[in-house]
Amino acid sequence: MSTFKNTTSSSVIFFLTGVPGLEAFHTWISIPFCFLYATALSGNSLALFAIVTQPSLHEPMYYFLSMLSTTDLGLSVSTLVTMLGIFWFNAREISFNACLSQMFFIQLFTVMESSVLLAMAFDRFVAISNPLRYASILTDLKIAQIGVAVVTRGTLILTPMVVLLKSLSYCRSHVLHHSFCFHPDVMKLSCTDTRINSAVGLTALITTAGVDSIFIILSYLLIIKTVLSITSSEERKKAFSSCISHIGAVAVFYIPLISLSFVHRFGKGVPPYVHTLIADAYLLIPPVMNPIIYSVKTKQIRRAVLKVLRTTATKN
Repeated sequence: MSTFKNTTSSSVIFFLTGVPGLEAFHTWISIPFCFLYATALSGNSLALFAIVTQPSLHEPMYYFLSMLSTTDLGLSVSTLVTMLGIFWFNAREISFNACLSQMFFIQLFTVMESSVLLAMAFDRFVAISNPLRYASILTDLKIAQIGVAVVTRGTLILTPMVVLLKSLSYCRSHVLHHSFCFHPDVMKLSCTDTRINSAVGLTALITTAGVDSIFIILSYLLIIKTVLSITSSEERKKAFSSCISHIGAVAVFYIPLISLSFVHRFGKGVPPYVHTLIADAYLLIPPVMNPIIYSVKTKQIRRAVLKVLRTTATKN
């Protein structure tokens, strides 16, 4: 067993990992990942551009969708360089400060996505329960305030978690188990007491995705109660169909998150590459699937995207 020198955070170099056991196939593995990144970047950019440029989409629901597309773009860009760098060039080294920066932005955009999904659940509740007051409740100012609150909340909750890592010493192997910097992964490499770090990380998870998921469920219980009180079956169907896209977005965010948590907790005998692939899927599935879900299920978005594509094709 080799002994590792106690190293201060300022001089640490970490080594990222691709897909353990499948290093010889990294070039081939990069092909589907490139396709997923291209889909995520192009799909979210197109949806965001359509919402910004089409006046017919300047409504609360689509403003929240533009926030979702922005967070998905940020999440994709945060992991793009290191993941493809490993697959293409075996570029595994990352400095401590660069690792902290990547970790912060991955966590920030993840928390922002959870917050936006909660805001969208509130949007659907207001639209169904108070359709006549919808525009007066969700004004442009109110939506802007929600957007600022989403960013501020994530920054305030995550900053202590990341800053506390700088006070640790790292004297074990500097090999991380993912192709990006992940808080528990970095924390495990420390040779000092990490109980405070663990507590802060758990608190951040509970107060973000944990709390948001509870309020999303409560919002849908209220939505179901409101829908069931509508006498017309046609109106009930119309009201519920307006929630389908959002339910899909919630599913593609929380199902991979829950799957990753279960694998980390109960999958001790699972091959290491399974952990890695599920972690990568957790970060890639929402950015890839959200624009597809909203384009397929929301007629206005589909029309706006097709209009943008036709306009671009005509100009070329």
